Amino acid sequence: MDIKEQYWKYSLIAIILLLGVVVFWQMTPFLGGLMGAFTIYVLLRKQAFYLTEQKHWKKWIMAVVLLLETIFFCLIPIALVVWLFISKIKSVNLEPQSLMVPVQHVADLIYEKTGYNVLGSGNLKTLIGILPKIGQALMGSISSFFVNVLMLLLILYFMLTSGRKMESYVKKILPFNRRNKKDILHEFYTVVRSNAIGVPVLAILQGGIAMLGYYLFGVPEALLWGVISCFATVIPVIGVAIVWIPLVLYLGATGHWGMGIGLAVYSVVVVANVDNLVRSVLQKQMADTHPLITIFGVIIGLSLFGFMGVIFGPLILSVFVLCVEIFRVTYLEGNKNE
Repeated sequence: MDIKEQYWKYSLIAIILLLGVVVFWQMTPFLGGLMGAFTIYVLLRKQAFYLTEQKHWKKWIMAVVLLLETIFFCLIPIALVVWLFISKIKSVNLEPQSLMVPVQHVADLIYEKTGYNVLGSGNLKTLIGILPKIGQALMGSISSFFVNVLMLLLILYFMLTSGRKMESYVKKILPFNRRNKKDILHEFYTVVRSNAIGVPVLAILQGGIAMLGYYLFGVPEALLWGVISCFATVIPVIGVAIVWIPLVLYLGATGHWGMGIGLAVYSVVVVANVDNLVRSVLQKQMADTHPLITIFGVIIGLSLFGFMGVIFGPLILSVFVLCVEIFRVTYLEGNKNE
């Protein structure tokens, strides 16, 4: 390769990288929709291939049917949860003082026992003033959510109609030999599929059982706290404890210590063990991912991609570990044909 060809080659690489950064930067607000489309495509790809290759459906008909399936089984339930949050946020915006009553109860209890005033008058006013701003920020996030839903449906349609071509192109540009390409793609499909199915199943089961406990032990707004518990299941290590521990303190602060202790025992014995049981079953049925990869992957993913990082964080870490293993086998041990 002469100097001119090297110049063209590296200039083209620089242009690709520069434009890639620009495109990625501009696509950042729609990253949730893009990653959601990839996730749902992985779940639907076999069904799409079956309908077009075995049943000989036209691609656009297949794509429309699978989009309707996505809307009915995935997006509508999520929209209902968002609607629940909207109704609660409106009440907080209208009456933020009412939300401070249980907080004040806990602060008074701490003051009686320790003499330390957690919420001075200035801090209390500041906290009350922050609550409407939090509600407004959440409302802005909800509007962004609906924009990303539209982006998800648009991208997913084109991914479904060009599935084989898209996958063939990705295989061609991956910088690996045939066997390593197969390993990388298998890891991608397995981790995305296991997390896309496992995370919602765990959230629904553990959040539902936690909500049952909230009802049994007299927690106000048990449905809302149950939904919040569903989302809390994605938090590494802590999980649902970030919800039920404050609720136990609230029950105690309002004079219902028996109920509070009962909720604590129920959460430790029942809710926590549901987490362990469901995770062990899912690992046997799907990807047997190391727990540390899941924990650190979720931490990395949440900081990079928001909620979708629950799926793509462990994926990135799994692919990183696999690439290190490929490098070790191929270049350090010299087995280039493996």
